Amino acid sequence: MTELELLGPRASGEALGSAVLKAVADDFQVDEVLDIPLTGQGEHLWLWVEKRDLNTEEAARRLARAAGVPLRAISYAGLKDRQALTRQWFSLHLPGKADPDLSRAEDDTLRILKRDRHLRKLQRGAHSANGFTLRLTALTADHAALDARLQQLKAQGVPNYFGSQRFGHGGGNVQDAQSWAERAALPEQRNVRSRLLSAGRSYVFNRVLAARVADGSWQRAQIGDLLAFTDSRSFFPAGEAECTDPRLAILDLHPTGPLWGEGPPPTTGATAELESAVGAQHAALGHWLARAGMSHERRILRLPIGGLTWHYPEPDILQLEFVLPAGCFATVVVRELVDLVPVGQTDSPCVF
Repeated sequence: MTELELLGPRASGEALGSAVLKAVADDFQVDEVLDIPLTGQGEHLWLWVEKRDLNTEEAARRLARAAGVPLRAISYAGLKDRQALTRQWFSLHLPGKADPDLSRAEDDTLRILKRDRHLRKLQRGAHSANGFTLRLTALTADHAALDARLQQLKAQGVPNYFGSQRFGHGGGNVQDAQSWAERAALPEQRNVRSRLLSAGRSYVFNRVLAARVADGSWQRAQIGDLLAFTDSRSFFPAGEAECTDPRLAILDLHPTGPLWGEGPPPTTGATAELESAVGAQHAALGHWLARAGMSHERRILRLPIGGLTWHYPEPDILQLEFVLPAGCFATVVVRELVDLVPVGQTDSPCVF
């Protein structure tokens, strides 16, 4: 499956050129934003960990081995990319135990930057946002055009697609999910089941968002929509008054799309018609998600880019810094600028 099939059309126009992302791990930096004051006491040891070329699950296993505790005693807020330089929180449940020596977990790929005690464990999804510093190298694009496009994205946001990494290489997770859905069965392995349900649900959401990008309605509220604030998981119906709410214009309030589950989408009007039509095109996936016990949830269609700044350290390098809500993908921001090409496959001269 192509990226266009997995995501959908760009909202800002054609790509302005090409670049490489993640030529080295430090080109993709992520800092977890966690607004929880730690008490300094309690049976949970919280760790601020820097990882390079190491995924979250492997980091958790290393911390568990070094601490001499079962893996279930390790908690984290969210998964972070392996091919990246990331900083995120972990917590270790250590009832009645002193702080362990964790030096065996540390090497060039993992460093513990801070540690503190707290009364409670770190919950999944507890982080409010992620801060990103991205370096696009081997850049072939006009700087003035990029500057204009970035100003546009800063003002209007980007479609909040699930990034292609959610779907596996070549969309393999989606194809596997469709295969299981057609057989009306679920994988027995819990981690495989979770991964494929997530991929199937994300794919249907992207198809709805793609349709709204195509008809131009992804940025505006229409009667029958369900609206949500950027940092809220609750939603409410849009009537005439809500469709002119000034918070829509400042990217604080947004129309939402379906995270498929049991029951029909709770939208009405044209929104319900569109979502039902997309659901009918992917009926097997929809029924499969419902039978798996997934509840119907919503996700904002528009992704605001917080604190977006940029500069050019070298003529062929663009560095971006911004903040996104938790669960959103930095690669969908880059996608509105340039095509990403694999390392070693750039041979065009730079254009400034």
